[in-house]
Amino acid sequence: MNIKKGDLVIIKKGKDRGKTGKIIKTLPSEDKVVVESLNLVKKIQRAKKTGEKGEIISVPRPIARANVMLICPHCKKPTRVNFIKDGKNKYRICKKCNSKIA
Repeated sequence: MNIKKGDLVIIKKGKDRGKTGKIIKTLPSEDKVVVESLNLVKKIQRAKKTGEKGEIISVPRPIARANVMLICPHCKKPTRVNFIKDGKNKYRICKKCNSKIA
């Protein structure tokens, strides 16, 4: 998976197309990611204690990894990722500006 937790991404498809957000969780086995405050779904939360009221909350749901694209922190453009091995280390490289992505 070329996208990691904490990366800034742009959504390419779906109801939130064109919006950007930070990845809060990756699900490599399902090939999905959860983006902060995007792809929100309403969820009904029951009252936990007696006398307390239930509420409707918005929860971010997973989105397919193929529907998001990484934004390079240097050139600020959506880009594909290249990998370069340097001895024991492996780096992600921006395909547009050839800079190292942390």
